[in-house]
Amino acid sequence: MQTYYSPEDLSKFPTIGEGAPELWKKFSEWYGAVFAEGALTEREKALIALAVARLEKGSNKEQMTEAVHVAAAIRGGASLVHGVQMKNVIEKISM
Repeated sequence: MQTYYSPEDLSKFPTIGEGAPELWKKFSEWYGAVFAEGALTEREKALIALAVARLEKGSNKEQMTEAVHVAAAIRGGASLVHGVQMKNVIEKISM
């Protein structure tokens, strides 16, 4: 079954900065700064990233782990996965 995102593209994600290393560096620095201690503590930011999944509300380790993956999928960096698709098209055109 063909899907919009190919599972094998996940391993290509680290290469997305190759065509624009300075932009990748800036994104990485911004991403790190967003989660650094500030007006909110790192712990508070981690709780937000977990989409408020907390053990005292009945969440278990499996649910919290899945919440981490959901949060990772929707964060700003997830939009960079479209760069992998761009690279796939470039490879096809360049053949």
